[in-house]
Parts: sequence; C-alpha cells; structure tokens
Amino acid sequence: MQAPQGMTLGRIFGIQIAVDWSLLIIFLLVSFSLSAGAFPSWHPDWSPLLCWVTGLAAAVLFFASVLAHELSHALVGRARGVGFHRITLFVFGGVAHMEGEPPDWRAEFFMAIVGPLTSLVLGVLFTGLAGLFVDLSTLQPTDPAAALASAGPVPTLLLWLGPINILLGLFNLVPGFPLDGGRVLRAVAWGLTGNLRKATRWASRAGQAFAWILMGSGLAMMLGLHVPVFGTGLVGGLWLAFIGWFLNNAAVASYRQLALREALSSIPVRRLMQTQLATAPPDMTISELVDGHMMASGQRAFPVVRDDRLLGLACLSDLGKRERGTWHEATVADVMTGAADLETVGPEEDASSALEKLARREFDQLPVVVDGRLLGLLRRQDLLKWLSLHPELMDEEGVPRRIA
Repeated sequence: MQAPQGMTLGRIFGIQIAVDWSLLIIFLLVSFSLSAGAFPSWHPDWSPLLCWVTGLAAAVLFFASVLAHELSHALVGRARGVGFHRITLFVFGGVAHMEGEPPDWRAEFFMAIVGPLTSLVLGVLFTGLAGLFVDLSTLQPTDPAAALASAGPVPTLLLWLGPINILLGLFNLVPGFPLDGGRVLRAVAWGLTGNLRKATRWASRAGQAFAWILMGSGLAMMLGLHVPVFGTGLVGGLWLAFIGWFLNNAAVASYRQLALREALSSIPVRRLMQTQLATAPPDMTISELVDGHMMASGQRAFPVVRDDRLLGLACLSDLGKRERGTWHEATVADVMTGAADLETVGPEEDASSALEKLARREFDQLPVVVDGRLLGLLRRQDLLKWLSLHPELMDEEGVPRRIA
C-alpha cells in the first residue's frame, strides 16, 4: 500500500522519513483525548497546562514508537536483501515502502514478525519503567485512576505508552494482509506452496475477511449494539468501520500490485516505450517550450537533449521554478531536472523493473537510455495502456494474469 507524500523530516540509516498531513488528524485526536479526557480524570489535581504538555508528549512518543516499528521492518528487510527507501507516517500509523518483493519466504517472515515484536518489547519496556515509579500490583484495568492518583507525569506517560504499544503489536499480528500478521501468514503459505502469488491471494482474502469483520463491528457499534472487545458508540464504530474499509482496500491493492508486476515481468521496455517524442535543446527559452511544444501537444515531459545525449527532463511541473515574467529569457536548462538526478531504464529491462523504479522515485515517466543516448520515454500510463489493450491478460476478477 502506498501512503500519501507529506513532509520529509530527514533520514535515519539512509531511509527517508516522511510525515503525511493526515497524521495531524490522529495526532490531534490522541492529544485531545488524553489532555482533555483521560489525564484530567486520572489526575484531577493537575493543571490544564500539565495535562496538555503530558498529552502532547504522549502523542509524540507514540508516533516515535510507530516509527521504531517501521524501522525494524526496514532494517531487517535490508539485512535480508530487500530495499527500503522511505517510511511514511500517516493517519493509520506508518508504512515502510519496500522495493519489490522479498527474495524468499524466510525474508518475508523475519521482516514481518519483527515489527509486532518491536512494539511488544517497547510496551513491556515502558510498563517496566513505570514500575520504578508505581506499584503495578495495585493497578486495576477498570479503575486505573486509583493507582495513578499520586503518580507524576512520567509514570502516567509510561503507563499509557506501555499498553498502547502492546495493543499495537497484537493488532498487527492479526493474520490479515497487509497487516504484519498477514505477511507472516503469506510467508508460511509461500514456504509451504512455493508459490508467492497463491500465498498472496490467500493472505489477501484473509485480510479482506478481517476488514469486513471490522466494518460489521463498526456498523453494529453505530447502531448502539455492544461488540465484545470494541464496546459501543457512534464515534468508535465509525472509526472502526473506516479502519476496516481502509484495510479491505489495502488487501485488494496489495494483491493486484503483485499480479501487475508478474504480468509485466516478461515484457521488455522497448515494446512499451514512446519513441515519437518532441525534445527540447537546453538553450530553448521556456516561452518557446510552452508555446511551441506543450500547448501544441499532449506531451507533459520533454527530454532535453544535445546530439542525442540526454541532458535532463523538463516537465510541466518544472515551469514554476521561474517567475512567469522571466520565461522569455530563462532557458529550459534553468528549470530541467538534470540527467544525474533522473531514474532511467534500458530498453531490454523488463517492464516490471521499470514499474518499481517509477514507484521508488514517484515519477510519472522514465527516459529510456543506452550509454547516455536517449531512445524513448516510458510513462506510467503506457504500462496501464498495455494491460487495457490486452484483455486476455486479465482474469475473471480483473486481476492481471502471469504471462508465460
């Protein structure tokens, strides 16, 4: 599954860390529920300022825990030969963007299981640290306020972070793809059958079944029924149904992505690339590019070449790098993305590899290059057009078949 982009925070172990704007929703929800609900109830003597400072700290540390969960996936995956280039934190937690599929079922298993284990270890660690401040034997799950009444902000914070991380770990162990437990299930099925696609289909259907259970439970809660574990209530039911809807879509999409990569695995890029392209010299003005090329055709990306050598790529989105009033003076070279910063592909590479490159850098097109010489351009829409023009490659469910 692919999360939206958002804001880049930096890199950890060479992996780009990004925060999607949707994270603000759950961050505010967690902060508000703790600062205006749980903490004042547990500590009526606390000032509003102390409640809010502790609540905000809890939200920050919770998402730091989610980041640790995702980093564990990425680091173990790297050790097992799987590339990870980005982690995005968003409204449903986090996602580590994996480059391709694991090389074998063992890599999938260890990479998947380490995430929930990390959350469980963090949960036990936080709870254990809280035990240095509070006698845990006096805690009653139904009435935590009694034991927490005399506790300060630090043990209160730890006693919230501990159980929430344990719940996160247990939830991710549910055997429904694309949750970590679903990936563990896929790894086991892959090992037993030797067939990644069949294992993915089984795990995806398990994920859909779990998603429908969540959606049904959420609907029952919204109707006022009491659901074991989840309880009742309109807001909680709506949120649970929303999570179920998201997981169902993610399970279906994950299987389709694998099927798409398999369907394209034997198709060389040269069969799909566009060769009838308008190109631009580096000294052409932006006005000439817009008036003579962009407005006259549906082409949105123009290779910048000199003597058939690729120098860069100028796209519609690059025009904003210069003020409109300077377009008659500024050149294409001033706004293009240089060849060194472009992801390229060879004509004999398979289209599946090209699709992974498009996803990794989140580009819409790839220049097809041999020894620095431009041969064509492969666009994301060309891959989709190929499948749409070959209905025999689709099964009865609209999923790409594997091409022999």
